[in-house]
Amino acid sequence: MSHKTDSGVLTAESTGVGEKLAGKYLTFQLAEEEYGLEILKVREIIQMQTVTRVPRTPPCVRGVINLRGKVIPVVELRQKFGFEPIADSERTCIIVVQVGGSGTTVVMGVIIDEVKEVLDIRAENIEETPSFGSSIDTGFILGMGKIGNSVKILLDIDKVLSAKELNDITKVANVPAD
Repeated sequence: MSHKTDSGVLTAESTGVGEKLAGKYLTFQLAEEEYGLEILKVREIIQMQTVTRVPRTPPCVRGVINLRGKVIPVVELRQKFGFEPIADSERTCIIVVQVGGSGTTVVMGVIIDEVKEVLDIRAENIEETPSFGSSIDTGFILGMGKIGNSVKILLDIDKVLSAKELNDITKVANVPAD
């Protein structure tokens, strides 16, 4: 279905992006922005707990936690995205996600500022990621979800970390990939 805005710009609906991305997203806050993760990638949400630091890990890796007998790596999304660090609060939590890349699946945690809600975002409310030029990598962004007057940045959690970072993180936790 083709749809142009009044300005003549093609929307995601007309390019097919919206249809592929429509669905349920867990939204959360990080710094001043709201993001969304595909709900099927989310295993659970846990409150912040003590994270064991591991030497020689990338700066965005806070460390590992023991989740019901399984050691999983924990990444600080604020650090990964280059935001100013802040102290953990009572709203800080860990979203446990299943990440897949190059044939492997890894369970890991991502630390976020605050969970918001689960939204069902329709195809007509999703637009392609705007182009910021070739020097800015936006490959980890699925699209932009328009909800009321706000925009939610929809993340491809599989691409937030590079294949090398994912491999390094797997080694940190001594976790065999599934």
